[in-house]
Amino acid sequence: MLNPARFLACIILTAPTAWAALPFDTTTVKYRMADTGYSTEATVEAVKQSTLAAQVAGRVAAVNFDAGDYVKAGSVIVRLSAQELSSAVAGSQAQVAQADATLANARANYQRQQQLFQQKFISQAALDRATSEFQAAEAAARAARAGVGQTTAVSGYTVITAPYSGVIAARHVEVGETVSPGTPLMTGFDPKDMRVIANVPQYKLAEIKASPHVAVEIPSLSKWIDAAGVTVLPAADAATHTVKVRIDLPANLEGVIPGMFARAHFSVGSARTLAIPSGAVVRRSEITAVYVVNQDKVSLRQIRLGTPNGRGEVEVLAGLNPGDVIALDPVKAVIYAKSSANQPAR
Repeated sequence: MLNPARFLACIILTAPTAWAALPFDTTTVKYRMADTGYSTEATVEAVKQSTLAAQVAGRVAAVNFDAGDYVKAGSVIVRLSAQELSSAVAGSQAQVAQADATLANARANYQRQQQLFQQKFISQAALDRATSEFQAAEAAARAARAGVGQTTAVSGYTVITAPYSGVIAARHVEVGETVSPGTPLMTGFDPKDMRVIANVPQYKLAEIKASPHVAVEIPSLSKWIDAAGVTVLPAADAATHTVKVRIDLPANLEGVIPGMFARAHFSVGSARTLAIPSGAVVRRSEITAVYVVNQDKVSLRQIRLGTPNGRGEVEVLAGLNPGDVIALDPVKAVIYAKSSANQPAR
């Protein structure tokens, strides 16, 4: 295992030139005003994310998209084959035809009975009977038409379309599988609208609500994103005594997907801290250091870091003092230091 003290002792190299002649940029370490506050772990989720499920029983006849595909709203994602639904629609249409024929006969009989009643050839009871038969035929015809509409709507459930434009996150079925109502078919989300969910202890709520600025860190992407909005849900978890906080992100963020790990940073004040650019930091095994320039010497100095501030800088807890000059490009610094050390003495 590398000995940090021995490693540091070996990299102190002498450069015979002054700062101005160095072939890399430097900066002077100084105190800066930085936000202070509360940070907590969070998870990225899509504002629009849904799982489409089968509403009727049938066999999967076609799957038109796979996980990772972009789908426009209204596109057919899955088709089901349900022969019994087609038979039901045909039966309903036959019932409508029968009901229409019965209604036509009842209407003609009612009209004849009206004429006979006006000529006083039949009684009021006979006319009432013809009237009730006509009204019953009308009701039966309406019911038959409604049945056709219902069976037609149910048969439409065999074609599953995208409710909005988005990306397929998961595919749950294959062609040929038999599904029943409630079987998941596809899961998708809209990548344009994302947010972060954080669980905040209830004793921190006052600070969170008063926070003038909230930033979200995505460590895997090395991104810091200013929140577009914050919503504190009005309920606490009885088991953990935490409250969910929704942090809206700007639209169309590249590379941000649901399920990603994130950190939410709530600013509640400011303090003077010693900060350096994150790009100046060198990480070697267990060592975190920077290249320090001191007159004619370039050396690697071990430091202890705090948390990043979201502006491309990181707090220094130990190892540097105000006024120290550090290299902004560690690669160029070490190359220059080695080449200078190998030059013959004059």
